[in-house]
Amino acid sequence: MPISPKNAVVLQSGGSTPVINRSLAGVVAEAHSSDRIDRIYGARRGIEGLIDVGLDSLPDLTGLSAPLLRRIARTPGAALGSTRKKASDQDIETALATMRRLNIGYCFLIGGNDSAETGHALAEAATTKGLDLAVMHIPKTIDNDLVGTDHCPGYGSAARFVALAAMGAGRDAEAMGDASPIAFIEVMGRDAGWLPAAAVLGKREERDAPHVLGLPEVPVDETQFTDAVEAAYRRWGFAVAVVSENTRGLNGVLGGDATPDRVDPFGHPYFPSPATYLASIAEKRLGVRVRVEKPGTIQRSMAACISSVDANEAEQAGKAAVRYALGGHTDEMVALQRAEGRAYGCEYGLAPLSQVAGAVKALPPEFLDEANYFVTGAFADYARPLIGAPLPRFGRID
Repeated sequence: MPISPKNAVVLQSGGSTPVINRSLAGVVAEAHSSDRIDRIYGARRGIEGLIDVGLDSLPDLTGLSAPLLRRIARTPGAALGSTRKKASDQDIETALATMRRLNIGYCFLIGGNDSAETGHALAEAATTKGLDLAVMHIPKTIDNDLVGTDHCPGYGSAARFVALAAMGAGRDAEAMGDASPIAFIEVMGRDAGWLPAAAVLGKREERDAPHVLGLPEVPVDETQFTDAVEAAYRRWGFAVAVVSENTRGLNGVLGGDATPDRVDPFGHPYFPSPATYLASIAEKRLGVRVRVEKPGTIQRSMAACISSVDANEAEQAGKAAVRYALGGHTDEMVALQRAEGRAYGCEYGLAPLSQVAGAVKALPPEFLDEANYFVTGAFADYARPLIGAPLPRFGRID
């Protein structure tokens, strides 16, 4: 007896990445190829698009032309709009009711660990109510901190940006000399240091930037950290430090101020700029100008820095989610698995959302050089295949 086709809906949540729409394109393309999926809807601003909205406000993605879908795939920022909303029990009930009215049997969420939490809640509630709904999560985060997956779509492109930024800032500081010889770059990375660590991927000589890293996994002793910056400055005539937005001190928040600037709906605190704080200490001690660079959302939206590896894997993850959903899977995340062998390759497995939701994958000890506020060669070996084409090789007149 043939299975009656059902509809699908796609949600995008959390901070955008340069390749988030590649996953969206992957879902749409794979769903188009199945006779078990009729219409493909998009929810505007994640789960908000399924709550208290008219049914005609959900974009129908079914008829997107191939040229338009390709352009959307190359576009940074969530094409459907994103959200930071923490769904309440009532929100979950309302979202399920909307999907029931739309005859939706497949729900695809593209997001990070907070989105995994939402997906897990939807899947559990659907099971409790006996609703025939497959919920699949497609990993997405420049923070690269989802458990259950070797790496996350979005990370490779943002890592490429950070590596290039460190390379350029290093050569600028080296050129300017005593006019402005030290730079601090503050990058994203709320609870894990995968992104600031990526600054080392363009470092080919000891004098190349970066020289010091501030990572959430390694509490910063302010004196020792400044000592490391000063040592690089005295040796090379310039220094570059790359720090996470939530770099911590020995007793918690750097500077001893335990009051966050803001707390997001999922309870994640954000504190005053650690780069500005540490740079002020270095500037007072050394008596030279210390620049502070905060690229902010540029690091997750710079189309020129998209990694070809990252873009392809993001799209393949979207396609894999559809195949798994059609195969009867639900309440799971597509997991990127590094293939065995010397040559880099990626395979697509599964991880239960119950283990992904709300969890954080920190840099493992073998990737950390804690004594020198740096990372090991093992980290570079892990991350380098993810950033795509080789980084440029600069020259020097010694």
